[in-house]
Amino acid sequence: MDKPRLIRFKELVPHRHEQQVAFRKKFWRAVIHVFAWTGMAILYYIAFSFFFDTPVEYRMKSSTRLLRNEYKKLDKRYDTIQRILDNVVERDRHIFRTLFESDPYSFDNDYGEKELAAHEELLSKTNRELGDLFFSKLNTLEKKASDQLYLIAEMEQHADSLKDGLNYIPAIQPVINKDLTLLTASYGMRIHPFYKTLTAHQGVDYTVSEGSRVFATADGRVSRVITQRTSSGNTVIINHGNGYETSYSHLGKIYVKQGQSVRRGDIIAQSGNSGLSLAPHLHYEIIHNGMRIDPVHYFFMELDYKDYRKIIRIAQSGMQSFD
Repeated sequence: MDKPRLIRFKELVPHRHEQQVAFRKKFWRAVIHVFAWTGMAILYYIAFSFFFDTPVEYRMKSSTRLLRNEYKKLDKRYDTIQRILDNVVERDRHIFRTLFESDPYSFDNDYGEKELAAHEELLSKTNRELGDLFFSKLNTLEKKASDQLYLIAEMEQHADSLKDGLNYIPAIQPVINKDLTLLTASYGMRIHPFYKTLTAHQGVDYTVSEGSRVFATADGRVSRVITQRTSSGNTVIINHGNGYETSYSHLGKIYVKQGQSVRRGDIIAQSGNSGLSLAPHLHYEIIHNGMRIDPVHYFFMELDYKDYRKIIRIAQSGMQSFD
């Protein structure tokens, strides 16, 4: 290699090195700029997101505000409705106490709540605790069964001593009412059908068609037969002894006479619409020692416990009497 070429080559080597160094500096400067701008963009986005909402966030927040406002309105309406319902329930109970002079019946609610509480308690017990509870209740049941057998024996002796006296206690309904739906107005304060005021209704009303059979509810003797014009219409009163009397009013045709002896289940008359009566029905009363009492508790020869609960509910539903 000649000398001039060697000199030019030696001059090019430092120049290329300088170019590489300059390139590295530019590259890293560019990388630093990229990271710097990226960081600035991220910071800007975070700051922008912190102070400003994107269109999607704005719509979501607006929808959330609307839902929250609607929830508050519904919550206020719910509280208002709950207060109204509580007030209605309390007024209903107050009216019931005023009309019936007793607290409202709540067979199903009380029974359901007790059953649920008992079930929850059983679920929380271990197998050992359940076994102990079972044997404890079994022992209690055996003791109660023994006590009940003793009471039954005493009742049988008492019943034998009474003998025919039980036949003189009113114990059936005065009309055929297998479905229990004919009883429409019970004992207590009821709305009078003509005066539209609360008056004492001292018996029960059966909505039966004219000509339906009316039965004596216990053995006894007919003490009075009323056929003249009165608000009770044609009426039969039977004296059963032991302080009991029964009265059957608004009758049609009467089959018995004063002083006649009757037995439980005998047909004494046909139902009618006589006297001050809104529609054909039978008004039935039980008098014990001169006081009129609720006849619905004296159907024990016909009704079991389930039917008794049913007729109680039916009797409560009728607020207007027919006489």
